[in-house]
Amino acid sequence: MQINFNVLDRQYRMYQSEYEDKALKVLRKGWYILGEEVTLFEKEFASYIGTEFSVGLASGLDALIIAFRALGIGEGDEVIVQANAYIACVMGITINGARPVFVEPDEFYNIDPSKIEEKITEKTKAILVVHLYGQTADMEKIQLIAKQHNLKIVEDCAQSHGSVYKGTLSGSFSDIACFSFYPSKNLGGFGDGGAITTNDVKLAQMVKVLRNYGSEKRYHNMVVGFNSRLDELQAGLLRVKLQHIDELNQEREKLAHRYLDLVKNNKISLPMVREHASSVWHLFVICSQERDRLQEYLTLNGIGTVIHYPIPPHLSEAYQYLGFKENDFPITEEYSNSILSLPLYNGMTEEEQDYVIEVLNNFK
Repeated sequence: MQINFNVLDRQYRMYQSEYEDKALKVLRKGWYILGEEVTLFEKEFASYIGTEFSVGLASGLDALIIAFRALGIGEGDEVIVQANAYIACVMGITINGARPVFVEPDEFYNIDPSKIEEKITEKTKAILVVHLYGQTADMEKIQLIAKQHNLKIVEDCAQSHGSVYKGTLSGSFSDIACFSFYPSKNLGGFGDGGAITTNDVKLAQMVKVLRNYGSEKRYHNMVVGFNSRLDELQAGLLRVKLQHIDELNQEREKLAHRYLDLVKNNKISLPMVREHASSVWHLFVICSQERDRLQEYLTLNGIGTVIHYPIPPHLSEAYQYLGFKENDFPITEEYSNSILSLPLYNGMTEEEQDYVIEVLNNFK
């Protein structure tokens, strides 16, 4: 049996007629940038997340870049971020001229609040919290630290659409939160897309200015901005999927719990969920001290896997100038050498998952 790591078209087929009806409606309307679909999606997405405002953008990376720009964070400033985050999170900081200050993750792969305060200096302006693999970070502790030190909180929710901590959705704990709608995300579109959520009207207005060449009114440019607009077609299709996001996440949770209940192999460590938090299981990440041999074994048995992520940002070629070396962040580096993401996607059949589980349990 061949099991791909991800199969995106099955989710499309679940709601095929709704997607196609919406696409035709948008195409036939003849308005493709910053129209009614974007306006309605922004309103509906903000309502879902529980914030006052949402602003559609062209990608998740743009959301990060624009978030820090809107907060006025740049040259000479520092932003605390977990060391095991995807490199795009760090790019959002450095493209604005600020410096990332890395913190080790906890056992849930999210930023460890107990390690934040020791990294705060007079240059620290914000904490970037990345809700990795689908689980919300320990936001209560992080909010307390930010308040005590007068720091902004930025959430990266690219992998956590719909995840909850103590009854509150990720994307609503911060000064500003960033989302990606890349097709593989829980709320994924059919191309690139992103958004920012916030309760601050001034930040929302500035993000709208920045996404559109720095102009609030056509040809009247207030600041140097970007071309980062969520298009009408993606907004319309995302409006369809938003109506089904909870049921899609519930399906992923069911699949995740089958893995948790049925994978039995002392060479494999299964992921955990913190108390008072939920995961939307964007990724199902296992650990093994024999990760590379395990991945090769799974490949030989027709099972696709991915490593998220093999090279931590502090060891990447792009950030050599920061001066980090191996063993500077041993927990992060241990994760990068031992984690492996298993197939988990909407529309995955029980037969397919049973095969993955059987092969995992037979790994010796």
